[in-house]
Amino acid sequence: MNLDPDDLQPLEYQIHRPEGMGSGAPLLVLLHGRGGDERDLAGLIRLLPEGVVVVTPRAPFEGRPWGYGPGWAWYRYVSGARVVDDTLEASLILLDQFMAKLEADAVFEFGQRYLGGFSQGGTTSLAWALTRPDRLDGVVNLSGFLVESERVEISERSAGGLPVFWGHGLRDPNIPFSLAEVGRDRLRRVGANVHEVDHPGGHRITREEMAALHEWVARPEGPSRTP
Repeated sequence: MNLDPDDLQPLEYQIHRPEGMGSGAPLLVLLHGRGGDERDLAGLIRLLPEGVVVVTPRAPFEGRPWGYGPGWAWYRYVSGARVVDDTLEASLILLDQFMAKLEADAVFEFGQRYLGGFSQGGTTSLAWALTRPDRLDGVVNLSGFLVESERVEISERSAGGLPVFWGHGLRDPNIPFSLAEVGRDRLRRVGANVHEVDHPGGHRITREEMAALHEWVARPEGPSRTP
């Protein structure tokens, strides 16, 4: 599959700006899962620290042609930890453009910058962070996986010192917990700082995960970047 990102539309999004925000406010960009849209994760905002600017973009691919329902997708899934590389790479390029536009359009300079998401959104966030070293202060993966792709470098250069918040369900039927174990181990071996939060449930986000994420994001100095 050969895709030209120039043939895809810029990402639609919603932005949630706290009252009285100003220079130094943290930015958290949250990516929805397969078959969702930019409204899916809006309910998490009230569980995050006050003063965080939250942006929720919509994935570029219609999910219906791939059997993903009426929503949208960041990539076409294959099996295990593999995806159709061209679809993922197109989303990563569109995220490049999107993140740059957020910075350019902002009326003040953001503080800590985070990218994260649920399921496909978490997987895509990890891939973007690893292919764009030093662009983020941390990455949030909720029930996603670490993709196996020649387009995504997993090395000390790309991951050394990267703070990663990884939440996952022990009984996840969609993205098995075994993939979380493999992905976390690979990241740690190349120097990433992985913060694990597991829950006994399935493919979902729990209040306990969000409480831990609240604490992780709210640290005054941000998550540690020391390997």
